Amino acid sequence: MKKIALTMIFAGATLMAADGAALYKACAGCHGAQGEKAALGKSAKIGGLDAATVVKDLEGYKAGTLNKHGMGGVMKGQAAKLSEEDMKAVAEYISKLGK
Repeated sequence: MKKIALTMIFAGATLMAADGAALYKACAGCHGAQGEKAALGKSAKIGGLDAATVVKDLEGYKAGTLNKHGMGGVMKGQAAKLSEEDMKAVAEYISKLGK
């Protein structure tokens, strides 16, 4: 019985985990499918960036304290939708793009 309960808890946690690939779909319109585009012709390419850097940037955009390439307003709206777990998941996904 304990094994069944633990399996169900683990399965539930896995289903609730953020999906970086699914979250990135909202980013791809500006940044490209592989993070290969300069968003709106202004930003740096994000594909392959270190996950910790992406999380730090997203946190800054969400807080309204970061305005890289004049994109702070646009990115604040996008980052506002993300939880900390979402940020980590999408950052991990971005770090693997273009490799």
